[in-house]
Amino acid sequence: MNKWLGMLLMLVSNGCFADNLHDALNSIESEWAVVHYSLPKAKQQIAYPALLAKIQPLMEQYPNDAGVIYWQALVKASYANYQNPVAALQAVHEVRDLLTKAIAINPRVMNGAAYIVLGTLYDKVPGWPIGFGDDNTAKSLLETALKINPNGIVSNYFYGQFLLTHDDEQAAERYFNKALAAPIRAEQIYADSQMRHNVERELKKLHPLSQRSH
Repeated sequence: MNKWLGMLLMLVSNGCFADNLHDALNSIESEWAVVHYSLPKAKQQIAYPALLAKIQPLMEQYPNDAGVIYWQALVKASYANYQNPVAALQAVHEVRDLLTKAIAINPRVMNGAAYIVLGTLYDKVPGWPIGFGDDNTAKSLLETALKINPNGIVSNYFYGQFLLTHDDEQAAERYFNKALAAPIRAEQIYADSQMRHNVERELKKLHPLSQRSH
């Protein structure tokens, strides 16, 4: 286990989780963002299981909290990218079930983020008989996220991504521009700043000549 997510951190965090669940989830989000955006792939492969181990005491203490379930699902989904195909396919089925459970408990969990992750899964996972992927379901879930958070950077970015991969560049650009205009959360400056970089990168791909002229 990576030393910065070692046993000492687990012992310290267990006491903190009981005191303030909101702060604990915010800490997990910050930690996930550092792993996702900053660590090289070899270290991410180690860090995601360690982060799942850190979430486990929360799952035991708050088994029916939609936010805790959401974060377990997202970290599992992130780790699936580093697993073999069989394990990854099993993981995405588990993620789907966790997100469905989180939404049933609180449809607005994480300001619609559960719908975003679930919609992205339906968009990216192979269809039957291998997986459960389905474009119509993906579109519906991502649009539900937009209804919950119409001005969010993440909701607009991922809907733009969906449109882009389905050959609607003009509509995708509109949503990327909405994402770019979204405010950055004070408690998640790093995560939202990195997402904004992703948005800018997609816009540059859509207009490479105009970007080079500036």
